[in-house]
Amino acid sequence: MKIETARKRNLASARMLRPSQRDYPIIVHSHLGWDWVWQRPQQFLSRLSKKHRILFVEGPFPEKGISKPKATLRDVPDYPNITVLQTPFPASRWHEGDWVDSERLRLVRSVLAGPLGAEFREPVQWFYDPMAVRAFAGQMDEIALVYDCMDELSQFKGAPPELVKRERQLLALADVVFAGGPKIHRAKAPYHANCHAYGCGVDERHFGLARNGSTVTPHDISHLKGPVLGFFGVVDERMDYELVAQLADADPSWDVVIVGPHTKIDDVTLPKRPNLHWLGGRDYTQLPHYASRFNVCLMPFALNAATEFINPTKALEYMATGRPVVSTAIEDVVLQFSNVVSVARLRGDFIKLCRRALLTPDPERLQRGIELARTHSWEAIVKKLEWHIEEVLDARKAQAEGDAA
Repeated sequence: MKIETARKRNLASARMLRPSQRDYPIIVHSHLGWDWVWQRPQQFLSRLSKKHRILFVEGPFPEKGISKPKATLRDVPDYPNITVLQTPFPASRWHEGDWVDSERLRLVRSVLAGPLGAEFREPVQWFYDPMAVRAFAGQMDEIALVYDCMDELSQFKGAPPELVKRERQLLALADVVFAGGPKIHRAKAPYHANCHAYGCGVDERHFGLARNGSTVTPHDISHLKGPVLGFFGVVDERMDYELVAQLADADPSWDVVIVGPHTKIDDVTLPKRPNLHWLGGRDYTQLPHYASRFNVCLMPFALNAATEFINPTKALEYMATGRPVVSTAIEDVVLQFSNVVSVARLRGDFIKLCRRALLTPDPERLQRGIELARTHSWEAIVKKLEWHIEEVLDARKAQAEGDAA
């Protein structure tokens, strides 16, 4: 296979890696845009950018009205070591898989043929998007290939039919795999010997603002008088909308506040109630301000294919706010946080747990959540990720020295 041939050639040259070369650049292939909800990729890469130059390749994504692919570079405010490459493709040719693959590679190579290329020699290639493997694995003179598997994307609405096949290819080629939670680790570990479970971290200082009295209530919820049961995150096929409606109906004095962008759903289908507020997306910096007004933090996830493997980032973020957390029975939440998060197996139980959290919040449970957030920093996880990559590079160097002896 051409990818494997090129991969072997590039790895052979990478064996000459200098012992001091630990400031390697990183080329990221992501199905999520940088400006989408601030979550695992941004949390990891913003911290990695303190030591590593990063090219964050978005997409590609189909766009109507254009006849050929485009490449647009932009810098990221506050993170000068990160450059984002956006690659819209003509929607009329989106179904031509081989052409899309070849154009993805051509666009990135054309960008790196300019001055930027000098900053991305012998990179680590870091994949969130398995669909990118055919275009890029073995093609960038990479010194290592990383797969950060944050979701079971094949089970999401609109997933490409070929995604499972390409992920298996990526698992076969990767040097190290990071799995986004215990359950997804169990699913991927049989396919890769160097697979490690690293769930979500949290910026405890940021979300802790919600409990220190320094936040200002956002204007769009400042008029609410009753208890607020709140959610922040992506609003998509993973949410149990019937549960949300039942929660709003359970007590008209409650206000159910949903903060987050909507995707892959038709807004006209969202339940409507006087005390149910769909606010849309808000900036990451504003989330503690919203949470400061929450009396209970919600994880009203549907139990379906899209949620089977999720490890919600918001669990620890909610804990850091010092608010009670109520969730449906997501397996990774049960496995990791059942001594902090109140977990409901049925919709009726979810409502009962919310009522209990409002009337008699458990201070010991809340304190356990705060302490858990304090010990799960993104910085600590990033250090471990870097260690695994260095282990790969050191092993390759030792093998090269052994071959030369």
